[in-house]
Amino acid sequence: MGARSMTRQTLVGRKRGLGMGLSALMGDEEPGGGEEALQRVPIEFLTASPLQPRRHFDQGELEALAESIRVKGILQPLVVRQRSDDTGYEIVAGERRWRASQIAGLHELPVVVRDLGDRDVLEIALIENLQRADLSPIEEAEAFARLMQEFGHTQEALAAALGKSRSHVANTLRLLKLPAGVRAMVVDGRLTAGHARALLSVEDAQGMAEAVVARGLNVREVEALVQAGSLVGKPPPEPKAIDPDIVACEKRLAERLGLKVEIRAGRKGGSLTVHYKSADQFDQVLARLLGEGASRP
Repeated sequence: MGARSMTRQTLVGRKRGLGMGLSALMGDEEPGGGEEALQRVPIEFLTASPLQPRRHFDQGELEALAESIRVKGILQPLVVRQRSDDTGYEIVAGERRWRASQIAGLHELPVVVRDLGDRDVLEIALIENLQRADLSPIEEAEAFARLMQEFGHTQEALAAALGKSRSHVANTLRLLKLPAGVRAMVVDGRLTAGHARALLSVEDAQGMAEAVVARGLNVREVEALVQAGSLVGKPPPEPKAIDPDIVACEKRLAERLGLKVEIRAGRKGGSLTVHYKSADQFDQVLARLLGEGASRP
C-alpha cells in the first residue's frame, strides 16, 4: 500500500476544532473522546510543527522518556493536524513524545487528528509548554505574555486554567522587566526566580546579578543586600582629589608631634585627628597643645 493511500486511510472519523476558549484548549475534553477517533499513524508520517515555540529538548530527558515508552508505551495520544500537502501530519501537541518514540524504536503512534488553524496550533503549543515542569521561569513568563498579548487571555483565566495562583502569574510576568543579560542567567540556571525577583528593584540589576553569581549568594542574602541599598555589583565611587597643601600640613604636624596626624577638610569646616598609642604619648600631645611642660624632652 502506498504512503499516500495509507495517509488517506488514517483520515477517518469526524474532525472538529478545539474552539477559541482557553478552557477548551486546555483540554476539558480528553483527546480522542467524543466524535474524535483515536488512530495509529506510522511514525514517519509525523513531522514537527514550525509553530512550536520550544526549540531545545534535553537529550537526557528524551532518553529517560524513551525508556519509559519502551516499558509502558505511549499513554497519551499526540494531537496532530493534516499537512497542507496531504503527505502526513504536523504535530500540534506531543513533539517530545514523538522524539522519544523514535529513540525507543516505535513504528507507529496513537494520534487524534484535529482541524486547526495556525493560531490554534500556536496557542496549544504555548499552553502545552506551560504544563512542562522543566520550563524556566523566563520561558514561562514569555509564554504567559504571548497568551495575553496575542490571544487576549487574562491573568485570572491563565491562573485558573493552569492550576496556578493569580500572584504566581503576575510575579512571573514581572521577570520580563529585567535586563536581557539577567534573564539569560535565569534561563541557563545561574540564577533562580527568587534571585531574579529580588533584583527587580535594583537600578544596576545586571551588575548585581553578576556579583550574586560570582559570590554564590542565596536568595535571602540578595534580599538583605537589596533592602540595605548595597552597591554590590556597582563600580566603586571615584576617589576624592587630594589637596597637596593638606598633605604638607599633615606631614609638618606629624614631624613636630612625632605622631600620625590626619586632617579632613569639608565645605563648612573639618577635623584634625592626632593618633597616639599610649597614655604617655597622650600626655605629651596635651602638654604641647596647652603650652605646659615645655621643658620636657
